[in-house]
Amino acid sequence: MLTSKKLELRRSEIRQSLAELANIESPSADELRKMGDLDTEYRAKEAQYRAALVSEDEERREAGADLETRTAQEWSDLMSGFEVRQVAMALDHGHQIDGRTAEVITELRGHGAYQGIPIPWEALEVRAGETIASGTPDPIQTRPIIDRLFPNSVASQMGAQMISIDHGEIEWPVVTQGASVGWQASETGSAGAAQAFQTTDKALAPNQTLGVQMKITRKTLKQSGAALEQAVRRDMNSAMGVELDRVVFLGSGASGEPLGVITGAATYGITSTAISATATEAAFRAAVTRFITGNAASGPGAVRGLVRPELWDFMDGTIWDAGSGITEWDRLAAKLSSLVLSHNALADPTGSPLACSALLTTNAGGVAPIFCGRWSGVDMIRDQYTDAASGGLRLTALATMDVTVARPTQLELLTGLELA
Repeated sequence: MLTSKKLELRRSEIRQSLAELANIESPSADELRKMGDLDTEYRAKEAQYRAALVSEDEERREAGADLETRTAQEWSDLMSGFEVRQVAMALDHGHQIDGRTAEVITELRGHGAYQGIPIPWEALEVRAGETIASGTPDPIQTRPIIDRLFPNSVASQMGAQMISIDHGEIEWPVVTQGASVGWQASETGSAGAAQAFQTTDKALAPNQTLGVQMKITRKTLKQSGAALEQAVRRDMNSAMGVELDRVVFLGSGASGEPLGVITGAATYGITSTAISATATEAAFRAAVTRFITGNAASGPGAVRGLVRPELWDFMDGTIWDAGSGITEWDRLAAKLSSLVLSHNALADPTGSPLACSALLTTNAGGVAPIFCGRWSGVDMIRDQYTDAASGGLRLTALATMDVTVARPTQLELLTGLELA
């Protein structure tokens, strides 16, 4: 407990004792002496209290300056010590949170309001040193903190930028009209007509909240121990990652969901080209050409592609050159920066013959094609009533997010790619 808090509590006790003594009509010599001693002690505590406030204020300022000047690596080191297990134990039986976990929670509470215990987004990442399906991670790997929400998410692979927002809204002014050029037709003629510099605002607003519910039984709490830390983080990571990947691209814009870039292509102004023919490398090449002529990309190496697994299956089985054995997929993969396969971020193939869509994105001038805003941290709340009879723990994690597209020219949707 802070020294100032202890002194404040003692001063309160002294005031209460003095109030009781002041109500005595005829105080005895001992009671008079006690009032004098308490009065002297109160004045001394008052001076100590002011001194403690000055000292602690200086410490808070130094601590605040230290936090503000921390590098990304120092903040990453602090996050690496955050334990979701401590949060679960605190919600279950009032465990006292300590260490770096308590420091991070205190920092989050200073930047937002939470009903439960806040959890930083970085705590949901699978950390170096844990066993993952892809093998043993490099122990000296350094991961970015703000730009990626989940390292393996489809949104991050397609160039989406994750923006951390404490509160309120954030917007990007995008130029729609600017400088004009022209040649002077005669010695006294005008060198073109000037036009007004104009922008349009693309905003992220905290209007959509995703909820993830988890039920932990009493047996799990008693058996798992420290293993519960990895289990809770991996499970929440998976559930939230899958749903966020879906809404970034296929969000309906209704029923609490943000408007995804594919569903809202017309709203965002994204070019949608109907192929309505067999899927080939030529269809993608034509889209890349439109990127280049629109000054959105310098070449095919700057373009990413998001496709369905069924499209990969079809194109990889379609031989372009029988003599060389090169497939349509080989030609496409050799040209684009990367190709991401997802059954979650794109709608299932439909029609006869079956046809699906694909999305192409590019980072023009260092600007991400998609912006995903996340507000504060993950708010972890316990339901103490639903599972009270069995001693279980019901957790609800609330996360507020939004999606927007700054420059629609950095994206193109290809529809009607037939798989036959």
